[in-house]
Amino acid sequence: MEVEKIMQALKQKHPGELEYLQAVKEVLESIKDVYNQHPEFEKAKIIERLVEPERITTFRVPWVDDKGEVQVNIGYRVQFNSAIGPYKGGLRFHPSVNLSILKFLGFEQIFKNALTTLPMGGGKGGADFSIRGKSDMEVMRFCQAYMCELQKVIGPDMDVPAGDIGVGAREIGYLFGMYKKLTTQFHAATLTGKGIEWGGSILRPEATGYGALYFVHYMLQAHGLDIKGKTVALSGFGNVAWGAAKKATEMGAKVITISGPDGYIYDAAGLDARKIDYLLELRASGNDVCQPYADEFSSAQFFEGKKPWEQKADIYLPCATQNELNAEDADRILAQKPLCVAEVSNMGCTAEAVDKFIAARQLFAPGKAVNAGGVATSGLEMTQNSMRMSWTAEEVDRRLHQIMLGIHEQCVKYGKEGSYVNYVKGANVAGFMKVAKAMLAQGIV
Repeated sequence: MEVEKIMQALKQKHPGELEYLQAVKEVLESIKDVYNQHPEFEKAKIIERLVEPERITTFRVPWVDDKGEVQVNIGYRVQFNSAIGPYKGGLRFHPSVNLSILKFLGFEQIFKNALTTLPMGGGKGGADFSIRGKSDMEVMRFCQAYMCELQKVIGPDMDVPAGDIGVGAREIGYLFGMYKKLTTQFHAATLTGKGIEWGGSILRPEATGYGALYFVHYMLQAHGLDIKGKTVALSGFGNVAWGAAKKATEMGAKVITISGPDGYIYDAAGLDARKIDYLLELRASGNDVCQPYADEFSSAQFFEGKKPWEQKADIYLPCATQNELNAEDADRILAQKPLCVAEVSNMGCTAEAVDKFIAARQLFAPGKAVNAGGVATSGLEMTQNSMRMSWTAEEVDRRLHQIMLGIHEQCVKYGKEGSYVNYVKGANVAGFMKVAKAMLAQGIV
């Protein structure tokens, strides 16, 4: 496999899709040595098929706002790879959503889902719709309009969406309600992230953050370290950051930062249960800013327009969005000599930042491994729906622990480089080998 040759061809086919091209190149660089050991992969053109989605659906979403004016957004569903199961991946409602971002997320989802060992393919979807400043009724009307088109390409054995940025329990409820009305059937396993009362799984809202901290725990443990008593700098204040802060605090660490588009909060006292609960209020406000936290808690300072990576911490966890941590941020973090850095957001670090961490042999793990707990618990939700039963919190948590431990073990197995574990390589190779073998077995389809 010649990575540059493949990338040049992709750039010509998909010019300007920077996030997608970045994600593909990162994976290809990691797997090229293993790939070249398998001539059967080359003969079947596994890579050429893997980097192109199986199907992309694009549609307009017309809806009426509270003033009675018609608004039009663009909706998408990228069904990337179904070699090991139905397409599985979240829906993102955010003004930044475009095809490049959704293709990058869908591509990453292939390997993330493979790492969980659950039978789920990779997909992603969303719309360039912002919930910021929208009333509850406007959000409902948009979700219903979006589902009018989405329902044509999803189903429990075809494609199972979940939530992502801008799509929480409220939005999933509106989406599922319209899906049920249009199909006249209660297919609970068609959407995950549902409410407990109607097919949701216990711990699903917390799962991405919880799973990330379990992975960090195993990563530190493998290197003779412990999370207890350590300081944690994380970004974001949404569902993922909330879950990560909650579990890190339970494990005895002290979370000292959160952030938003407006800047970041430094809280020297650390987040406690009341402050963590307040993160839910911040998200529910729909204002998408973190500054009010500093007004609420006297121990906090707000730094406008800045990132939390300038603060000294033992552990750094980007939890907000893609490419939020760049090369300059990586230099600042490395200067602090932290114990580890782990992407909780999808592709939270730029390629240049990742290269710096690996070159410095910094303990670092990518999002497709670290944040797989969210989709893993979605998979557990699908299982419970299919069985028409609900597991206890202890059972779900036990299975989540087991899955994250398994992911860590796969990363170590494929990423060991002497005394250093290259978790990026390990995650990519482990996920790729499972999907490639499935594609090979199923023929040229």
